[in-house]
Amino acid sequence: MAQLRVHPDRIEVHLTPAEKSLSLRSADIVVQRDDIRSATITDDPWVWIRGIRTRGSVVPLVVAVGAWKYHGGLDFVVVKGKRQAVVLELAAGEFARIILSTNHAAALIDRLKLVETPEDAE
Repeated sequence: MAQLRVHPDRIEVHLTPAEKSLSLRSADIVVQRDDIRSATITDDPWVWIRGIRTRGSVVPLVVAVGAWKYHGGLDFVVVKGKRQAVVLELAAGEFARIILSTNHAAALIDRLKLVETPEDAE
């Protein structure tokens, strides 16, 4: 399963070698935190997949890994079975949406919450 690393300025999605092979992608994904518009936890990630697969692999309701193209851009998907997933809506960058199955969805959302700085409080 992909490992997510949350940094103060970015999120890194480290794909396993199998996920890199299935997605036909050699590099990990890096998303700037400023580009994240929203983050949603879903119990059924399959309904969030939109468009058609351009690069990657899919066995319906079992595994989907890769890029999906839709009329407005490109989404990246790593969905496995019926596990919970986090849907990240992005404002800019390579992808418009990233859908990731994870066992730690709630913890990831908590880590993404912005910490209020003293300047924001004024």
